[in-house]
Amino acid sequence: MEKIRLLLVDDHEVVRTGLRMLLEHQPDMEIVGEASTGGEALEMAIRDEPDVIVMDITLPDISGIEVTRRIKQSQPRAAIVALTIHEDEQYFFQMLQAGAAGYVPKRAAPEDLINSIRAAYKEEIYIYPSLAKVLVSDFISRSRTEPEDNPLEELTPREAEVLELLAGGLTNDEIAEQLVISPHTVARHRENLMHKLGLHSKSELVKYAIRRGIISA
Repeated sequence: MEKIRLLLVDDHEVVRTGLRMLLEHQPDMEIVGEASTGGEALEMAIRDEPDVIVMDITLPDISGIEVTRRIKQSQPRAAIVALTIHEDEQYFFQMLQAGAAGYVPKRAAPEDLINSIRAAYKEEIYIYPSLAKVLVSDFISRSRTEPEDNPLEELTPREAEVLELLAGGLTNDEIAEQLVISPHTVARHRENLMHKLGLHSKSELVKYAIRRGIISA
């Protein structure tokens, strides 16, 4: 089994120890490095080439947001999941803008972090449910006030539903179960709405939401 190579970034050793104990027991994961500062994280991201980086936001030298931005510039294939005490919108949106593929508060259940790592490895977006609601509600609210050339108006009602659920971090199977349709139908709606919006991936969908004014560029 090919394992997900992980880099843990947190300035508290006790946190890294806890993460190591949790993640080392996952059969599809291995830890290739640990960093306690942003500078160390930047060096290890290049040297060790991890698949997924679990990133704290508050670091002693460089913020996790800036570290994320720099890593995505130099190592675009590395996926980054924020694991942080910060749950306010400011940090949430800044991490997404910097290129994070996941955002999980430290109070979350272990399964949430594990699921976010696996989703990020598959180039999907994972956002903790309470924060996903913020993203979706803002996205929908602003879409209703877009100018007349708003491409969202071209979506069918069902495509709009699928869009909301995709932005909320749900997989095709989860959307199919919630809407009581087949995964194949979800995939077709997803393909159609992505085409209408000029998007090519789930991560681009989140970035599209940001570009439409959820946060300042």
